[in-house]
Amino acid sequence: MAVLLIAEDDEDIALVLVRVFKRTGMTVLRESDGRAAFDAILEHRPDLVLTDLGMPVMDGWELIDAIRGHPDDDIRRIPVAVLSGHLRPGEPRAASAQICAIMLKPCPNDQLLATMGELVAIGPHDHDAADNRCPADIPVSV
Repeated sequence: MAVLLIAEDDEDIALVLVRVFKRTGMTVLRESDGRAAFDAILEHRPDLVLTDLGMPVMDGWELIDAIRGHPDDDIRRIPVAVLSGHLRPGEPRAASAQICAIMLKPCPNDQLLATMGELVAIGPHDHDAADNRCPADIPVSV
C-alpha cells in the first residue's frame, strides 16, 4: 500500500487527515514543519506528499522547492499536493511550484481521497519543463 507523508502543523487537522488516510490502508507519516517533513522524505521515501503551506521552520513552498530541487529522481519526482487555507486566487507561486494538486481547507474527504488516489495511481513523475505542468492534470481549487 502507498506511503503518504503529511506536513501539517495544526494538530487537530493532522489527526483528522491521518485517520482519513489510514482508513484507506495507506501508511501515513506526519510531520509538523517543513524541515522535519523534508528529513522524513529523505529517510522514508514516501509515495506522495500532502503539505500545508503555512508551517514553521520551513513553509510548504520551501518544502516543495526542496523536493523539486533535489538531485535524486526518487525524491524530485514524488507527487506533491497542497491542502491549505492560506492560498489566494491567482497566487503566482501556485503556477510555478510544480504542484500536482491544490485543495483548499476545508476540503471534503471524498475529494481529498479521490485526488490523492489519482496521484498514487500516476506514481512518480516529472513536470513539463516548459510550463511546470503536472501530467496528473488534476484541476486545482484555486
